[in-house]
Amino acid sequence: MTTITLEKSAPQSPTPQSPGYQPPVEAAKARLHEIHGDGERERVERGVDQVARLWREEDGDDAEFLRFVESEFVPSGDTLEATFHRLEYAFERLGGLMTSLIRDLRRGADVDNGPLLPLDELLSAYNPAAHMTEDLYKTKIAFVCLLNFPFSGLEERVTEGAAWSRREWAENRLTEGFSSRVPASVVQAVSAARAASSTYVSSYNLYMHHLLTADGRRLFAEGQRLIAHWGLRDELKASYVDEGGLEKQRLIELVFNRIVNQEIPAAVINDPRFDWTPETNEVTLSPVRDGEDGPAAPAAPSSEREADERYRYLLDNFHAARLADPHHPENPTYLDRSFNLGREMSEERVRNLFEEVLSAPLRLEVGELIEKRLGRSLEPFDIWYVGFTARGSYTEEQLDARVKELYPDVAAFEADVPRLLRDLGFSDDKARFVAERVCVEPARGSGHAYGAARRDDNVLLRTRIPAGGMDYQGYNTALHELGHNVEQIFSTITIDHTLLQGVPNTAFTEAMAFVFQGRDVELLGLGEVDAAAAHMNALDTFWATREIAGVALVDMAVWRWLYENPDATPAELRETMLAKAREVWNEYFADVFGVRDQVLLSVYQHMINRSLYLPDYPMGHIIAFQIERYFETFEGSFGDELERICQLGKLAPDIWMHQAVGSAVSAQPLVEAATAALAAVDVE
Repeated sequence: MTTITLEKSAPQSPTPQSPGYQPPVEAAKARLHEIHGDGERERVERGVDQVARLWREEDGDDAEFLRFVESEFVPSGDTLEATFHRLEYAFERLGGLMTSLIRDLRRGADVDNGPLLPLDELLSAYNPAAHMTEDLYKTKIAFVCLLNFPFSGLEERVTEGAAWSRREWAENRLTEGFSSRVPASVVQAVSAARAASSTYVSSYNLYMHHLLTADGRRLFAEGQRLIAHWGLRDELKASYVDEGGLEKQRLIELVFNRIVNQEIPAAVINDPRFDWTPETNEVTLSPVRDGEDGPAAPAAPSSEREADERYRYLLDNFHAARLADPHHPENPTYLDRSFNLGREMSEERVRNLFEEVLSAPLRLEVGELIEKRLGRSLEPFDIWYVGFTARGSYTEEQLDARVKELYPDVAAFEADVPRLLRDLGFSDDKARFVAERVCVEPARGSGHAYGAARRDDNVLLRTRIPAGGMDYQGYNTALHELGHNVEQIFSTITIDHTLLQGVPNTAFTEAMAFVFQGRDVELLGLGEVDAAAAHMNALDTFWATREIAGVALVDMAVWRWLYENPDATPAELRETMLAKAREVWNEYFADVFGVRDQVLLSVYQHMINRSLYLPDYPMGHIIAFQIERYFETFEGSFGDELERICQLGKLAPDIWMHQAVGSAVSAQPLVEAATAALAAVDVE
């Protein structure tokens, strides 16, 4: 049996909010033993303990506790089997319908279907599911689950889960949802903070034609509106083969630095009335009109900075997350919960994976190779170098033209989803099955995939689509989201137990998305897959993983600092984030780039509205590379095998990986492949 690394242990049973009332546990056990005999002893002992640890005085006195466990304990047999299936169906409906309802309430904030209204912000902040868990405790449905089915801590799942049946995993995921009692007011506060920061981020656009060089030139197309950071970063990537691209890249880097230093003038955010010269930070009233004007009456130009709004929203999310801390004594910080509960991988384990890639000796050689290919010294923005892939061989105009030809509107992309899936290796029937369940919509923000949580629902694919038709950035995002959608469909609609819907953690669904996104140029009919392309893909993945791993380490370091400094001001947080970005850069990037104290690693907007989401991206790259390596030698239907992998569902990460591709989560395959690719490129 393969050895599996143990993670930081969670308790073997749910933990109460506070000591509070202690119910008559031993009396309850004695009574159940008397009724059901020794055959149910283990289940009785475990079930009563699980209920007692979360039972509060308001749930009932001693007599009520005894009455409940005696009347609701279900002995093994047909009735217990029926109870499990009834609960699985009920929670699919509850979770699924709530997911659909929340999705619908957020529609105005998420979908580009007209001007964003003040009401949309209120609707997106409202969480109708906030009271659901609390109500399940009040009605004692939660206690029925805890009394009759096992709750296992992380250590038990990791050490014993490989031998569990699918049913045993489903039972554990059933009770896992009741491992704590977080008040509805806290759940709603977290939702409101996240919704407000998401609205801020989705509206953070820059009109690129209004960016001026120091000598007053306009480098970008009229009407081009890009969202920070996604659109700006992708424009920078696309500029590697553009004539004059280097000047564009340097200007975008300057914009990034203005944003994270919070020096960007507030007037130029999402407003085309003003011209902005990032080098001097001067704002002037623009003589150029590009058809997407802001308010009709032009305001006087102002260079006043945005203050520290970016960091205020991050602080709001931090303070909301802290409200849940007392209700998770076994994982008392959001950091603990993000890794131990959300990822079922310790922060230390995840950091070690990142550092294995960041510290790999070949980083210097890869950097030298990129310099040789560019014909110049590396600059900080070259952390986003894309020249190893087929995408790097085409200009932005060429890619945009090809995409616009194929997809003049949302409907055209949605109609082409079956073809995309067939070209990726799915059968005609499977491609139709998936495509019928994918609805494509224009995103107000950068784009996202909104999954279903019940079998009779569809998934949503949202990407930014300009008025003139989909461009390459929107198409690249759409393929990423399609990867999410395929995983969501197979792990929810066709899975055996809906209690196992999903994948082990967000990094795994990101891995599926990267598998699709990495074939973007190929699916446009502009690239081929061969041995040389495989080598280049390994180098591209290695370089991209280093970049986003550095970003993730900054995110993690900032959250550790926040818990050490909970009363920090937005200005203090700004200076800290910049300092953490410099520290990570100096440790892992300065020797490659030959320059120190850069802050680009702090530019990702996920830090503002998706608390500690960023570590899932480098983990996703690492996992995706393992999956792609597996498919290189797999003989059979890609679509059928990908469906099998997705249908493994929400197992512990290493157990999922073993059942999917035969090995635990590891960065070593990526490092080894990149090393071999570097040697092959040198030979060529």
